[in-house]
Amino acid sequence: MGDRTAASERVAINTVILYLKMLLTICVSLYSTRIVLSSLGVSDYGIFNLIAGVITMLSFLNAAMASATQRFLSFYHGRENFSVRKKVFINSWILHLVLGVFVVFFLLILSQFLFDGFLNIPSERVPMAKTVYLYMAVSVFFTIVSVPFTALLNAHENMLWIAIVNILEAIMKLIIALSLNYFIASERLAHYGLFMAGVTFISFLLYALYTLKKYEECTILNYKYDKLLMKNLGGFAGWNLFGSACVVGRNQGIAIVLNVFFGTIVSAAYGIANQVAGQLVFFSATLLKAINPQIMKSEGVSDRKRMLKLSMMASKLGFFLVSFIAIPAIFEMPSILRLWLKDVPEYTVAFCSLYLITTLINQTTIGLQSAIQATGRIRAYQLVIGGVVLMNVPVSYILLKQGLPPHSVLVCAVFIESIACAFRIYFLKVQANLSIRLYVDRVFSKEIIPAIVILSVCLIITTLFDFELRLLITFPVSIIAFFISVYYTGFCDDEKQLVTNMIHKILKK
Repeated sequence: MGDRTAASERVAINTVILYLKMLLTICVSLYSTRIVLSSLGVSDYGIFNLIAGVITMLSFLNAAMASATQRFLSFYHGRENFSVRKKVFINSWILHLVLGVFVVFFLLILSQFLFDGFLNIPSERVPMAKTVYLYMAVSVFFTIVSVPFTALLNAHENMLWIAIVNILEAIMKLIIALSLNYFIASERLAHYGLFMAGVTFISFLLYALYTLKKYEECTILNYKYDKLLMKNLGGFAGWNLFGSACVVGRNQGIAIVLNVFFGTIVSAAYGIANQVAGQLVFFSATLLKAINPQIMKSEGVSDRKRMLKLSMMASKLGFFLVSFIAIPAIFEMPSILRLWLKDVPEYTVAFCSLYLITTLINQTTIGLQSAIQATGRIRAYQLVIGGVVLMNVPVSYILLKQGLPPHSVLVCAVFIESIACAFRIYFLKVQANLSIRLYVDRVFSKEIIPAIVILSVCLIITTLFDFELRLLITFPVSIIAFFISVYYTGFCDDEKQLVTNMIHKILKK
């Protein structure tokens, strides 16, 4: 009981740390985007997002390997097996180093194809786009080799250092944005790409130096190859890699399809929509960062009941933490974009709104993804879910080929994401004996009333009022109504007690 109390306290403290970090970084990042868009112009900003998107198609390696490394570290941390954790770290480090070199080499070969008429970039900007592409490739390398260090921090539930580094990243990006506006008069796109790669390198150093000094199992010397561990780690990462590749392929594949049909202006609109959704997902991702180690550790000590309970709670809280901002934002999207960007690219409002709806649907099963990772049986899951998600790209191409408008691809994404969620529930039932009835009772049924409440409040306000700063009414009123309904109808009795205890612990700390 004492261990669970201490674990709850760690989750509570880490949640506060991560949310304070998130609020600061979101504000800084959104303001930085506004400055960068103004400094680069819509076309160059679209080029940067297109290049960064192509690079991101390979950086899914980062997400895949991070999940694999953290899963093994947290799993054996739950079993208190220090020697295996040390083997996991050093073998993971070597694997990431080799992977980083391979990815950079592959990107350099891929560039010959991308810039030979495939990407829709004005001919006079192609040389500059190639330069930015090179900088982004370097950035991907340092992102990949940072993974074992960040995974170790997560396994130890040390969210404070992660928060510090993320805040420093946001500040550095803001400085870069300001420098573009005030100190750099020409070739701003090239400077921006170089400086962004520099931020990634500095972050790698901060993670590596801290963990090497702080944790005994963190070492990059005395490497001993462990064939069985490397096989398990590589196999788990490989299937994670496939799943992450499908998600990134969906996101960036749509971006490329839109670029082929409509050019860089629509690419800029899609890039902005990606960023808006990404910033809001931080609310859910932050919670998952705090809960995930406990999900993995519970499975490590064979406490599957607690693991499933935590994953269901993570799904519900993830939905709530995105909904309270996303739903009012959908109603007030035109005003938000005008205030944020001044010059809003065409289709941005529709892209942002539909992307947020897709994100909300995804959040209803977000905790189940962690539960599947904890079981270690992910091959069939990744094959099916990845295949469903990846269907967005060919379907998007067909829709646009038929002459439908750009936002039709995201309407399609809403329906495909719903299918993926149904499959996630099915797989956890098969692999971990999840009760679908229990999931509906503890998750879906508890999400309905708060969602109806906030939708109704937003609809009433936007119907009755029409003035420039209406969002100053829509957001606070709908959010207050939403959280009242969440507290009274969104939690089961045991969850309400847990949340109340966590709030008391947070206030006490």
